[in-house]
Amino acid sequence: MSFESGSHRVTASMNIALRLKATAEQLPNGRAVVAPVGRDRMGRVAYSHVTFRQLDQESDLVARGLCQLGVAPGTRLVLMVRFGIEFVSLVFAAFKAGAVIVLIDPGMGIATVLDCLEEVEPEGFLAVPAVHAIRLQNRRRFHRARFNLTVGRRWFWGGPTYRRLARAPWQPFEPVAMKPTDAAAVIFTSGSTGPAKGVIYEHGMFNAQVDLIRDQYGIRPGGVDLSGFPLFGLFNAAMGTTTVIPPMNPSKPAKASPARIVEAIDDQIVTQSFGSPALWERVVTYCEEHQIGLPSLKRAFSAGAPVPVNLLERLTDLLQEERSLKESWDELPASSRSTPPEGSGCTCAEVHTPYGATEALPVASISSREVLEETAERTRTGAGTCVGRSFPGVTIKIIEINHGPIATMERARELPAGQIGEIIVQGPSVTRSYVRRPQAEAEAKIADPHEDHDLSEPVPFWHRMGDVGYLDHQGRLWYCGRKSHIVTTAKGSLFTEPCEAIFNEHPRVARSALVGVVRKPQPGQAADQTPVIVVEPRKKQFPLRNADRQKFAAELRDLAAANPLTLDIHTVLFHRSLPVDLRHNSKINRERLALWAANALHGQP
Repeated sequence: MSFESGSHRVTASMNIALRLKATAEQLPNGRAVVAPVGRDRMGRVAYSHVTFRQLDQESDLVARGLCQLGVAPGTRLVLMVRFGIEFVSLVFAAFKAGAVIVLIDPGMGIATVLDCLEEVEPEGFLAVPAVHAIRLQNRRRFHRARFNLTVGRRWFWGGPTYRRLARAPWQPFEPVAMKPTDAAAVIFTSGSTGPAKGVIYEHGMFNAQVDLIRDQYGIRPGGVDLSGFPLFGLFNAAMGTTTVIPPMNPSKPAKASPARIVEAIDDQIVTQSFGSPALWERVVTYCEEHQIGLPSLKRAFSAGAPVPVNLLERLTDLLQEERSLKESWDELPASSRSTPPEGSGCTCAEVHTPYGATEALPVASISSREVLEETAERTRTGAGTCVGRSFPGVTIKIIEINHGPIATMERARELPAGQIGEIIVQGPSVTRSYVRRPQAEAEAKIADPHEDHDLSEPVPFWHRMGDVGYLDHQGRLWYCGRKSHIVTTAKGSLFTEPCEAIFNEHPRVARSALVGVVRKPQPGQAADQTPVIVVEPRKKQFPLRNADRQKFAAELRDLAAANPLTLDIHTVLFHRSLPVDLRHNSKINRERLALWAANALHGQP
C-alpha cells in the first residue's frame, strides 16, 4: 500500500484500515473521536477522546483479539453498539482482521432487524449486552454466531469484552491483506421504499468514497466534524478529521435536542457537520428563536431527502459570513491548532447537498450558493430538485423508464438532455451486489461489457438508482422523485417532486406529498390512478372547521389549475404529520401514505 499527495493509489493488495494507520502516522496526537460522557458539577459537558494514534493502537488490540477468537477473512460480524469511540474502533478492528462488518439501523424495529440479520447468517456479534440477550433468545436463527464480543458488562454468555481486549499490552498488528474487490461491510438500506436489502461494500469502494468526498469538498486534516450519520465518522478517521459524536440517537434525528447539538458545536469548535433535513430544521429553528449563529461552521452537509429551498436559505444565513480563514484560525485557542487549517485566504461558509444512495454514494453534489442563485426558482415552478453535477469519475445517464430488469445496456434507450427518465450511475464507489437477493440485483444492475473487457475482472455495470430525473444542458442532474412513486393516470405520468413544489408555495403548507389511489377499471379499460395531494399544514395552520378546510382546499386547487403539471390534480387531503423514513426522518413514506389516502377517500378509519 502506498500513499501519494492528493490521492490514494490502490494496488492489487489493500485494506481500507491502512488509511487509519496512515493518518495515525501523520497526525499521531490529533483528536480522532470526541464523545460526550455526561456533565460535571457545574453542568458543563464532559468529553472523552482518543487521538489517531490511540485509535489505531486500540483497534490493533481488538483486531488481534478477534483473530485469536477465530475470526478469519470474510467472517461476518454484526456491529450493534452506540455510535462512539468503541463503534469506530470496532469497525477498523474488523477491517484489520479481514472480517465483514454488518451494519443495520436498529430504528427499523426489532422484527425487521432480526429478519435482515438472519438473511445475512452472521458468524458473530460485536454488541451491547441487550443485543446479546436478544441473540440468545433467537439462538436458532443465529446458530452460526460463534465469535461474540460484548461492549459493556458481559452477563451470562461467553466471549471476551471490548474492555479486556483493548486494555492488553499493545503490539503492532499488520492488517490482513485484502483485494479491492473483497467484501468489507454489509450495510442495509433503510427499507423506506421497499424491503431492506444488505448492500455489499468492498474495500476498494470504501477507498474510493474517501477520496471522492475529500477531494470534492477540499477536506484537509485538522477539521472537526459533528456527524449525524455514523458512516461519515469512518470517513473522517481516514481523512484526518476529528469526529465529534453528536448528543443524539442517529436513528431518530427529528427528536434530537437542538440546544445540545448547538452546545456541542460551540464546545468543540466544529468546522463541518452532516445532518438530515429533519435535524437541520430543528437546529435552524432553535437558532432563529434564540437569535444565535453557528460561527465556527465552515461547511454543512444535508442529505437523505431533498432539502427544501427555504431550509437551505435559513441554514446558509446561520453560517459564518465571508471572512479570512487565517483570521478565524488565529482566533482559535492554541490547543485547537495542532495542525494546519483546511486552506488559506478567503472562504465563504456554505451548505452542500450530496446526492446518492446506500448502493451508490456519492453520486452528485450542489452547493447552497448555486441553488439559491440559479436553480431555486425553477424548483419552485415545478422543474424538480437540482442535485448538481457528478463527482469526478462518476458517470450519470438518463434512460427510458422501465419497471422490469434490463440485462445489458444494449436494451436501454438513453434519453436526451431535458427529458425525464430513469437515473443510472457508474463509478468506483458504486456497489455491485446484495446479500442473497439475486432478483433485486437483476432489477438494479445493468451489465455493460466492452469488447476489450478483461475476463479476469468483474463485468462493468450500471446501477439503477430507482429515481427519475433528467440532465440539463449544463450537465446538472435534476431529481423528480422515486420511480415507484410515479402516479399513472389516464392522461399520463405525474412525478412527485415537480408536482409537490407547486402546492408547497402556498404560505400555509409545510410540505405535501403526491400519491396515487388505484381506481377499479371498467371492463376493457386499463387500471389507472387518481392523483391525490396530501398536505401537511404549517404549525397552527391545520384547518379544524369544515369551512376552513374547504377554503384551504379550494386555494390549493387554484394553484394546481394555474400550472400544466398539476392541472389534473383535484383531490386534496390534509394530514397533521406526514409519515417519514426511519433513517433520516425526512423522506416521506408515500407507500404508507397512499394506503391512508385510499382509506380516507373510501370513508374507512
